[in-house]
Amino acid sequence: MSDTTFARLDVLKTYKLYVGGKFPRSESGRVYEVTDSKGEWLANAPLGTRKDTRDAVLAARAAVKGWAGTTAYNRGQVLYRVAEMLQGRREQFAAEVSLSEGVGPKKAAALVDAAIDRWVWYAGWTDKVAQIAGGANPVAGPYFNLSTPEPTGVVGIVAPQAGYGHSLLGLVSVIAPAIATGNTVVVAAAADAPLPALSLGEVLATSDVPGGVVNIISGRTADIAPTLASHQDVNALDLTGAVAADGPGAAPALEAAAADTLKRVVRPELDPFARDWTNAPGTDRLLSFLETKTVWHPMGI
Repeated sequence: MSDTTFARLDVLKTYKLYVGGKFPRSESGRVYEVTDSKGEWLANAPLGTRKDTRDAVLAARAAVKGWAGTTAYNRGQVLYRVAEMLQGRREQFAAEVSLSEGVGPKKAAALVDAAIDRWVWYAGWTDKVAQIAGGANPVAGPYFNLSTPEPTGVVGIVAPQAGYGHSLLGLVSVIAPAIATGNTVVVAAAADAPLPALSLGEVLATSDVPGGVVNIISGRTADIAPTLASHQDVNALDLTGAVAADGPGAAPALEAAAADTLKRVVRPELDPFARDWTNAPGTDRLLSFLETKTVWHPMGI
């Protein structure tokens, strides 16, 4: 036998969108280059279009009834399974976060651990949020008056585009609370750092999350976000990753488009670059996309 050794050909990963539990290419067939903090090429990511976004909204709407109808306890179990899968791919995500955000391996690993912990934290809230968002109301009369929270429906999310830990930890911090309370989401991934988001789609596909509950689109925010803001089948909008400047993908224009269809809107922070996603999340996002149903019932005699 010959002792000749051959150089191994690297198998480059082909990143794809995550829509309806599947991995389609962009309908345009186009991609864009993703680079690291030094401008070095990392990968080609699919360039999502308005058509891709509309397809994702259709998938999210189809999943609303089943996901909202799942018991809160079972939703918690499903979310915990996602954390298990994230833990199993910890090294891959640490490498992607390190390259995407320009942080060292130790910091990247810490950010991935924080993302896993945060997913577990929100998983634990699924069957407890009703205690802080609802309850029995005192009324004058022989009636029970009960307020209970219900999911808003389909939530469009402009994922964090800047700030320490935005590519995975920030992404988890906006997706997990929305789906923990029974909503489905369409996410415009960070245009500058989409790889952890697209890899998260692979985790979701191999966990117990039903197809369509989470849909992830990469590409230009100016192409994706306006479609989410104006779409009549999107019930709410999280503009965390939108910028305050003018333009079709900026917060003022998106808020104006959302107003036409009376969407709930979470506004972006004034300085997203100053955001440290490692800070404690609180319960605000759990309550952002809930509606309150109040029921009157006569007391028994």
